[in-house]
Amino acid sequence: MGNEARTHANNSLPNTMDFGIFENMLQEPSVTPIFLPVEFLKAITHNFSNEQELGKGGYGVVYKGMLQNGKMIAVKKLFEMQLEDDQFQNEVTYLIGVKHQNIVQLVGYCAESRWEATQVGEKYVMAETRTRLLCFEYLENNSLDKHLSAESCGLEWHIRYDIIRGVCSGLRYLHDECRIIHLDLKPQNILLDDHMMPKLVDFGMSRLFGKQQSRVITESRGGTFGYMAPEYIINGLITTKSDIFSLGIIVIELMTGHRKYPESSETPFEDFIENVVANWRHRLEKTLSYRALETCSEQVNRCIVLGLNCLNPDPSKRPSASDILQTLNELDGTNFCFDMNDVPAVGQV
Repeated sequence: MGNEARTHANNSLPNTMDFGIFENMLQEPSVTPIFLPVEFLKAITHNFSNEQELGKGGYGVVYKGMLQNGKMIAVKKLFEMQLEDDQFQNEVTYLIGVKHQNIVQLVGYCAESRWEATQVGEKYVMAETRTRLLCFEYLENNSLDKHLSAESCGLEWHIRYDIIRGVCSGLRYLHDECRIIHLDLKPQNILLDDHMMPKLVDFGMSRLFGKQQSRVITESRGGTFGYMAPEYIINGLITTKSDIFSLGIIVIELMTGHRKYPESSETPFEDFIENVVANWRHRLEKTLSYRALETCSEQVNRCIVLGLNCLNPDPSKRPSASDILQTLNELDGTNFCFDMNDVPAVGQV
């Protein structure tokens, strides 16, 4: 891909007057991701200015790109020191074929290289400078980690429930239909649109499994500690259940505001579940009728149990994304949980 993209870049760099071509191509919401020259991306991000910066991670900086018609896209510029073409190619090739409401849409990419004479001591050598960028749909509400809080404040329960269900839906699509394992699932890699719909991002660490493949052993351990499954850390074992462990941590963090959970014995598990449900009941009972309170409390109970089940040390005992989604859909009653027709009038006991 690198050589092909390099040739493409050198042969087709447009003048500023030609930028309208790329803008027009980006207007189509279902567009297949397209090659975008770095000069175009510099123009829409004001030369990657600090004012346009949306966020920074371990692999790069994300900028807001503004098109002439006011539409925005997110432009991720990978750090040169972190550039691994395998990871870049993974993200581009995996996301090109992915179409799901809970997976961020890749709209464009840039892979350009140039050679420059650089002085090293008393000599000049030719050094290759690589530029790798990924362009995504722009999402208004930033990443999930910016919205985490304890039960007593922050996002309402029905929003948290829909986020959990959306993440599970995206994960089920990746596992069952695309045979992709994300391998770096965490709140920072879950973006939220203006309706708080979650979308999974950052597929640089992901693995694509063959039709008959269900597991792989790797020597590398890319990912984020605190969200990585124990069998992956210790033995390098990768299965779909690696993502399920990460999901369990996210569910607990989204419901409680922290990643602490009991790791052994039945009694602490029961105490932990009761405490989470009690905290949510205390908040919900202030606004919901008895009937709605019982419905939402059951959702809270089942979600925290599902989250803990995802953290089973034995991967084979963790539920699949499909199983979790089925349970959540059976419990679906989020409209009931915040329907104002069911909220008691002020002063009503």
